[in-house]
Amino acid sequence: MKVYFLLVLCVLFWSANFVIGRFVAGAIEPIELAFFRWFGVFLVTLPFFGLHVKRLWKTLRAHFWILVLLAGLGIACFNTLLYIGLQYTSATNALLINSSIPILILVFSFVILKKNITPFQMFGIMLSTVGVVFLVLKGDVRHLLALEFNRGDFWVIGSSVCWALYSVLVKFRPQEISSFEFFMIIVFLGVLMLLPFYLAQGYTLVREWDILKRYYGAIVYVVVFTSILSYYMWHKGIAHLGADRTGQFTHLMPVFGSFLAYIFLDERLEWYHLGGIILIGIGIYLSLFIKKVSR
Repeated sequence: MKVYFLLVLCVLFWSANFVIGRFVAGAIEPIELAFFRWFGVFLVTLPFFGLHVKRLWKTLRAHFWILVLLAGLGIACFNTLLYIGLQYTSATNALLINSSIPILILVFSFVILKKNITPFQMFGIMLSTVGVVFLVLKGDVRHLLALEFNRGDFWVIGSSVCWALYSVLVKFRPQEISSFEFFMIIVFLGVLMLLPFYLAQGYTLVREWDILKRYYGAIVYVVVFTSILSYYMWHKGIAHLGADRTGQFTHLMPVFGSFLAYIFLDERLEWYHLGGIILIGIGIYLSLFIKKVSR
């Protein structure tokens, strides 16, 4: 049961990231926030590089392309594309698109890993997806007519595809190194990928120092909780449950987001929150704990 608790905590940390995103919106640009986030993680892990440098270099040379691919998908692209998309689209659109991640993971697992999909698993994921849509639309399907899609949605779709692919392809990471060593390598590569885009923005040192002083709490949060701890918990889930079952936990994000908005943003809890939570809970239970032998 420990792994389930860790995954719930992981999604809780990611849900709080939406509140952080609202707080810094307009003050910190997407490329800026992504670079601060992962460069901060790199600085935290830097003291450990000396202890593992020979092993890491050997692994990087032997598995260069898969490590570059995973760093690109999971570090450089996923969060950056999401941050860019949120500049143009609504939180409602982003949450609806984000609800496709478990389905994308299921499809990629079937295509890439040749993993069987049980009827209960598919039904559970579809039920929890309906729960997410029900919650996000506030229990009124007529809100679908009011949705307006824009270029930001394509960035969020790209972000979801990147994370789903990363979650499936991480199975092919080098097995001769520990999870922490793997994390150090992809963070290092991801920062290198982000650096040219960050420098191209032409930010001044005065501006960056002012942002760091004003929003250091938010930056520390995204470095420690939504990056280091959450990535550890997510990989722990994939190692024990597989990408397809782990991905189902992302449907808890709007549930936690609703409660966090109630606590920190003075938003009200309504009847549709309960309906959405029930559907999501049943769906996750069916996909995780109800097993049926496939023919």
